[in-house]
Amino acid sequence: MKRSWGWAGLIALILCLSVTFLTGCTKKTALRETAVVTPESKPAAKMPTAPSKVDDAAAREKAAREQALRESALRESAAKEAADKAKKEAAAKAAIQKEFQIPDIHFDYDRYNLKPLAQSILKSAAPAYVKYKEYKLVVEGHCDDRGTVEYNLALGEKRAAEAAKYLVDLGVAKERIKAISYGKEMPLDKGQDEAAWAKNRRVRFVVVPPVK
Repeated sequence: MKRSWGWAGLIALILCLSVTFLTGCTKKTALRETAVVTPESKPAAKMPTAPSKVDDAAAREKAAREQALRESALRESAAKEAADKAKKEAAAKAAIQKEFQIPDIHFDYDRYNLKPLAQSILKSAAPAYVKYKEYKLVVEGHCDDRGTVEYNLALGEKRAAEAAKYLVDLGVAKERIKAISYGKEMPLDKGQDEAAWAKNRRVRFVVVPPVK
């Protein structure tokens, strides 16, 4: 009977030791797992560095410079385009004006009929006035200084009317032509010889561009 109790005591002791050992292992394992996941053991995350005020000001200054350069380039481009356009328009206008220029035509003494050279000049000039209908023309009759003022005014009027009529016959609208006479009041050459008088017996053409 004593031996049985001895064996029972020994078994109970072994069981106690086993439970104590297993409990200790479990606590150690839990402690190790806790140590792994505790916030203190985690590596600290690297916080982004905020841009300094100096860097921010430099970036704004750079952006402002770039914007100013873009605006300057746009202004230069617009100015160049405007200049090129104005240049082309001026060249086109000059070319048109050249088409409208009609040289003076001349007359024999005390005559108002158109000579062949005068007819040829008007034939060359008429197409421009037929094409560009917004342009008008003043036809001025002139005489040399021989004869009375009244006579030369009448003669100058006949010369201007003859030139205007010829242009109308070539297709230029009559209402676009105004014929006037200056008689002997506006000599081209004030000399008193045949060469000067021949220059003064003329019809002069003045181009009237459209009013904008």
